[in-house]
Amino acid sequence: MSMTWPTRIPLVAILRGIRPDEALAHVHVLIDAGFDAIEIPLNSPDWHRSIADAVREYGAQALIGAGTVLTADDADRVADLGGRLIVTPNTDAAVIGRSRERGLYTAIGFATPSEAFAALRAGAQSLKLFPSSAFGPAYVKAIRAVLPPEVPLLAVGGVTPENLGAFLDAGCQGAGLGGDLYKPGQSPEQTHRRADAFIQAYRQHHA
Repeated sequence: MSMTWPTRIPLVAILRGIRPDEALAHVHVLIDAGFDAIEIPLNSPDWHRSIADAVREYGAQALIGAGTVLTADDADRVADLGGRLIVTPNTDAAVIGRSRERGLYTAIGFATPSEAFAALRAGAQSLKLFPSSAFGPAYVKAIRAVLPPEVPLLAVGGVTPENLGAFLDAGCQGAGLGGDLYKPGQSPEQTHRRADAFIQAYRQHHA
């Protein structure tokens, strides 16, 4: 099984709470800033419309899918809409298995080594340490030491342009970016500015 991150830049934009009438404008500016992985969490209003619209308009330019996926049925619904990415906050073998059956790329939430290895046994293609800010880079470094080195590891939860580099230094390949990138109601211009800050922080780290 290939364990490489599937997009050019391993930063996932999380549009939690976005409405369908806003989604396309924000996806557009994210792609313009350099993002090529975007999740719309399933606790967002009318998420099925937002995902379907985003896939239709931008599915060829970015890996678009869903976050906060908690059931195998939800994974099916995302696949039926054309989504290609499943992000979870937790480790659930049924969700991982169904997602893999449907050809979806999986970024699976975990907090402990036991959850991380359970996710990998179930077929997870990448791991998401959540909530990262509660654990910090030192925890990332410790857990990275026991994980297979080829497994992409994302920090999610409390990641900012200022601390992104510390998580990358500790062993994360990338990050999922929520409230410091997008908050419900903000303008596309604000999203673009924040997206630029994250892309610049990532590129500076790899310069």
